[in-house]
Amino acid sequence: MQRESAEMVAVKALAWLAGNDDLMPVFLGATGSSVDDLRAQANDPAFLVSVLDFLAMDDAWIVAFCNAEGLGYEVPMQARQNLPGGGDVHWT
Repeated sequence: MQRESAEMVAVKALAWLAGNDDLMPVFLGATGSSVDDLRAQANDPAFLVSVLDFLAMDDAWIVAFCNAEGLGYEVPMQARQNLPGGGDVHWT
């Protein structure tokens, strides 16, 4: 997956998240972000990685996003790996 395609997937994930009235407040609370922050950082690859990381916390979220966008369930993590810093996972 090329970086441009990865960014497109992550932006779609952000848009899907923003349209999810139940999940969006959870994301905002978990990240400490505001709606204005989302708008300002929507093109920042590091922020987009955090969106994909958030969705990956629950398989049901990944499934719902992928089903809504017609994507394979592996696509969000492929996108994550192809964004700057996305290949570096530190679960410590």
